[in-house]
Amino acid sequence: MESEARVDLRLPLRNLLQGLRELVSQLRGECFKAISQEATKLSLAFSKPPLPSVQDCQKLTADFQKNILNLTTVYYWLPKSQGVTLRRLVRDATMDIVEGVIQLLNVILSTPLQSLSQDQLASTGAVWEACDRFSKLPKDNKAAVQSLMSSYAAIVEDALEEIEQARHADNPDPFSDIFDDGDSRENRDTYWSEADKQVMAPCLGLVKAAKACLKKVSVAMTTHGKVDSLQHITQLDDLGDITSEISPNVDELILSLYPPMDYMTVQINASKVAFVLNKVLEITKSSHMCPESENTWLQFLSGAIEHNMDKVKDLTQGST
Repeated sequence: MESEARVDLRLPLRNLLQGLRELVSQLRGECFKAISQEATKLSLAFSKPPLPSVQDCQKLTADFQKNILNLTTVYYWLPKSQGVTLRRLVRDATMDIVEGVIQLLNVILSTPLQSLSQDQLASTGAVWEACDRFSKLPKDNKAAVQSLMSSYAAIVEDALEEIEQARHADNPDPFSDIFDDGDSRENRDTYWSEADKQVMAPCLGLVKAAKACLKKVSVAMTTHGKVDSLQHITQLDDLGDITSEISPNVDELILSLYPPMDYMTVQINASKVAFVLNKVLEITKSSHMCPESENTWLQFLSGAIEHNMDKVKDLTQGST
């Protein structure tokens, strides 16, 4: 009897939990649409005659405030147990909308009544865009981490393409396009020496390993990633945090490869990239996303990182 009583007592709690989840889902789906509509109403209300009455203005602002509060409720009701990465994305998207509305209000207050300025149109459009981005937020922590990793991969890809183009250009001066065509320059600091090119090769090997690492981890996450327990969600967050360090470190390494090349700086930056990549592989290997079937590429990338880092050290050892 006591066991049955406990079950009965917990039933209302379960019903409340389900109701709140449905409410959050509904709020998330509707509040950004309402804010977009309210932004349009507010912008138009003061742009042409007749101006709204005091009562209409009060209702308009009250409705706007209600929808903004509904929006912030989505963030505050999203528990950290659903994933820190997802929560950050929702927070940032919420802030984008609120800041966009603040900007729109400032523009309206500084614009003469019964007129529609370009700034007002632009600010209204910015609120629309922020609401649209909110509507496209990932639905769970796995999708949230994957979306960020995709953006990191794009940054690494762009940086790699840029220096590869400069490296393989017929002109050995990567800065030639920012000087006038008629200039004759004798400053060798703007050119890559043969030694520089040798150092660059394994450094770019590390960047390619970073690109491959992001791709392979993302595929493993798609195939094996789960959000069915706090442990799995936390592992996804750990990967999201460590992979966020890849693109900044890759950028630092690539910047240090442009002439004049300082070999000690290059070696330090290469070491940072190698450290982050090895950490990514370590976290991946110990997670639920890495069954034995994933070990082959993990070992391959680990070997590639070590090989390229050893070459960087060999080629720059005289500078440290």
